[in-house]
Amino acid sequence: MNIKELTLDRESLAAAIASEDSTFERELRDLAYRTKVETIGPEVYLRGLIEISNICVKNCLYCGIRRDIRCSRYELSEEEVLATAQIAAMRRFGSIVIQGGERTDQAFISKITRLIRAIKNIEPAVEGDPPLGITLSLGEQKKEVYEEWFDAGAHRYLLRIESTNPDLFHRIHPNDPLHSYDRRLRALYVLKETGFQAGTGAMIGMPFQTAEDMADDLLFYKEFDAPMIGMGPYNPHPETPLTLQGAPYPSAERRFALGLKMIALLRLLMPDINIAAATALEVLDPRGREKGILSGANVFMPNITPVNQMVKYNLYDRKTLLGDGALSFNPETGIIIGYGQWGDSKHAVK
Repeated sequence: MNIKELTLDRESLAAAIASEDSTFERELRDLAYRTKVETIGPEVYLRGLIEISNICVKNCLYCGIRRDIRCSRYELSEEEVLATAQIAAMRRFGSIVIQGGERTDQAFISKITRLIRAIKNIEPAVEGDPPLGITLSLGEQKKEVYEEWFDAGAHRYLLRIESTNPDLFHRIHPNDPLHSYDRRLRALYVLKETGFQAGTGAMIGMPFQTAEDMADDLLFYKEFDAPMIGMGPYNPHPETPLTLQGAPYPSAERRFALGLKMIALLRLLMPDINIAAATALEVLDPRGREKGILSGANVFMPNITPVNQMVKYNLYDRKTLLGDGALSFNPETGIIIGYGQWGDSKHAVK
């Protein structure tokens, strides 16, 4: 495929995704990076990632912390979360992400509310910096819960759709009301109604997925008018039903290439949004997230979860990522880190 033939409609996007032409892929990534710099600048915004708990009520067929899997469960105390958020403030990350397994019990909901309020009271490390921005990624909740968390001070929320193909969605989730495509979609729109900057995303290169499915994912992000996207390559967990059933999926090399390509295509499709360089990229390549940024991403999420608990948040095999809170970009890349900023996307601001 020739880069000049790319028109960003469904057919063209699917052809670009299916292409394995290395020259085209390199030109696409370079074009996306130039587009990012010209549209929103060279800065990368930081989100200190705090994985609060691996306890989950969901039973997704691909996930290493699904309800029925045997693993060592944990939940960070409020003191641990606040101490970790303080580290983010001292390092001038600007924002944090509180991510965890999905829970809807009142004790957990109230705990998150208290934490949001307490984190907003942490003093910035440098005079003039704003208080920490807070992104939540805690699954589907009732509207009143979203409102409670928004009113407490969180202002961004990431809820991945996982796949915009309802049939594929149901192939990677149990067939019950708790794992409903319509319910997930409705929750995304409720987040927008509540006032959150509502982000979403999908897995890339998973079993049963076609190039057309991935093209539809990209077009959904544009239709939904998402100000931020967090998507990454599928990395299998050895003990999940999706892995054990032996469904084929692309090689690690191909899934990594697809991950970079989807970032690049999305940057061209939605030039002024925030796109995260997902942790999953670094599982497949030691410089994965840096390469994601050079393909058009502009958000980096150093994992600042205490290492003794981080090892238990085992969505997939993440041994290579332990202690990945360091910022280690190659200085020759020219990547600029936007310290002390919330880093809301220009799309959200507009």
